[in-house]
Amino acid sequence: MGKRQSRPWIVSDELWSLIEPLLPEPPPKQVEGRPRVPDRQALCGILFVLHTGIQWEYLPQELGFGSGMTCWRRLAAWNEAGVWDQLHQLLLNKLRSKNQLASPGAPPPTSGPLAGAQKRTQPGRPRTSGQQAPRHHRRPRDSARGVVDRREPQ
Repeated sequence: MGKRQSRPWIVSDELWSLIEPLLPEPPPKQVEGRPRVPDRQALCGILFVLHTGIQWEYLPQELGFGSGMTCWRRLAAWNEAGVWDQLHQLLLNKLRSKNQLASPGAPPPTSGPLAGAQKRTQPGRPRTSGQQAPRHHRRPRDSARGVVDRREPQ
């Protein structure tokens, strides 16, 4: 929300002020051990994994976000508590109140990053040749599943 950071997994104070009230209270500790990783650090770890695409177990400990398993468990608990749905609704309401979100059925934007974006006429229908994704964005097809990649000679 604001200027884009060079490390998008670091949660800004502004965004954290929206997320923190939505988080459930942590359960009481069952056994003694290390102190609980703060929620904000765990969120940064979750965002790091989602942004970089690494596996949870490879989350670097040096970053201070806790272990990948800790972040994964926190993500699952927050998902079960409905945090992401609440945050989504909160952000939509915030954007609508600032007139920064088009309502359904509104004309497409004439300026900005979405200007001129093509959309499919009917969901689930094949695209016409003018709407295909560029070759470098398409997934190669797996001939082992019986689907032939027509770009390669047979």
